[in-house]
Amino acid sequence: MVKIVTDSASHYSRQQAADSGMYAVPLMVTIDHQSYRDYEEITDVQLLKKINEGKVPSTSQPSIGEKVDIYNEITEQGNEVIDITMADGLSGTYQSALIARESCDHPEMVTVFNSKTLCVPEHILVAHANQMAQAGRSKEEIMTMLEKSIATDDSFMIPIDFQFLLRGGRTNNASAFLGGLLKLIPIIRRTDDAKRLEKYAIARTYKRAFGMMMDHFEKRGVDSTYTFCLAHAQNEELAAKAAQSICRRFGASVKIVVMPLCPSFIVQGGPGCLAFQTIKIIEK
Repeated sequence: MVKIVTDSASHYSRQQAADSGMYAVPLMVTIDHQSYRDYEEITDVQLLKKINEGKVPSTSQPSIGEKVDIYNEITEQGNEVIDITMADGLSGTYQSALIARESCDHPEMVTVFNSKTLCVPEHILVAHANQMAQAGRSKEEIMTMLEKSIATDDSFMIPIDFQFLLRGGRTNNASAFLGGLLKLIPIIRRTDDAKRLEKYAIARTYKRAFGMMMDHFEKRGVDSTYTFCLAHAQNEELAAKAAQSICRRFGASVKIVVMPLCPSFIVQGGPGCLAFQTIKIIEK
C-alpha cells in the first residue's frame, strides 16, 4: 500500500493529515529567536497579531529527522511512501525531503514529488493522491495523476505588503518599489519553471487585476472543468470579490476552493495577501 506524506505548506496540520490516514510535518515559524510549529504552536491569527505588533517572522524547513522517522515507520510496515512537497525553488522542502529519503532505512521505497506549486493546488493534489492511496491504487497510478495534474496548475498572488516577499527573496526590489510608490495593485505570477515569483502586471483596481488573471487562465485553456483556488491571509473580503469575479466569468457552478493561508506562507506573502490559482485533476 502507498502512504502519502506532506508538510504544512500543503495546508494540512499534522492532526488533519492523521485523520485522513496521511502524515504531515509542520514547517517552523521563528519570531524573536523562538520557533513555532505551523498550526500546532501558532495559527494564522496569532501570527498576524504578532506582525501587527511589529514582529518580523521567518520560516524554516520541516525537521529532516522527523521525516526520516516517518519514512522508516511507513516502510517498516511494508508500505511505500510518496512525499508531496511545495515547489522546489520557492521552498527548500523538496531538497530537505530528498536528504531525508537518502537518510532513511529503505530509500528505494520512498518517492519525493516536487509539486511545482503551493497553497490550495498542493492541498488538492495531496488530498486526491491520498484518496487514490486509500483506494489501493498503485504508486505508478498516483504518480501519473500527480504529473498530469500539475501540468494544469497556474498560480498568481496579490501581495498587500511587498516587504515580506523581499525578505524572502522571492521577488526583486524594482517590483516592490513600483507597487509601493504608486499605490497600484501588483500581480505576481509563479514562473513556468516553478522556481520563482515574478511581476506579471500592475492594475489600478482589484476588478481589473482579477480580469487580467482570468484572461491569462482562459488563454491557457482553463474552463469550468478546472478548480479555482483562493487562499488568503485573513482577507476574506478580497477572496469573496475574487470568487464573485470567477463566477461571473466561468459560471455560478464552477468549483471554487477558498482557504486561509497557513502561518508559514503568510510569513512569505504578508498580511492580507491573496493567492489566485487553478488546477485540474487528471487521472488518465
